[in-house]
Amino acid sequence: MLKLLGAMLILLAGTLFGFYQALLLARRPRQIADVIRSLQRLETEIVFGFTPLPDALTLTSQASQGPVSAMFRAAGEELAQSGGRSVQQIWQSIVAGHWRSTSMKPQERDTLIQLGSTLGLTDREDQIKHLRLTVKQLEGEAEIARDEQQRYERMWKSLGVLMGLLVVILMY
Repeated sequence: MLKLLGAMLILLAGTLFGFYQALLLARRPRQIADVIRSLQRLETEIVFGFTPLPDALTLTSQASQGPVSAMFRAAGEELAQSGGRSVQQIWQSIVAGHWRSTSMKPQERDTLIQLGSTLGLTDREDQIKHLRLTVKQLEGEAEIARDEQQRYERMWKSLGVLMGLLVVILMY
């Protein structure tokens, strides 16, 4: 009876692991799309609202959700109390600090960090160009993420169950 319970727990753990990996694959395209929408909102705030960057980042965070919202909110708050640090330093530290809570990969992080080197340093037109370039790069990453999701989501679910079964079979 105890062996059966142990086998069921191992099978459950393997299954949950597979479903968790599939969930991460499903979250990534949504989060990239959320970042894209947030950057487009930031562009709108800069172009039409003539909003200062800390306020624009805070307003942008209100239009997004989850870890992306927290990242933009924290960036806006840190910029409002910059204490002599540059926008690039603040942006890099915020992106690096909040990255663990996302399901995105290092390619997206590098793209966002690269954007931070131009935010707030140049005129509006140049910032818009960099925002649009970042959006284009993230759209390419979103396409890759959707392909990976379609290709690997079911595989991870099945692999989790099969790994659990393999461990159970090897134990008996």
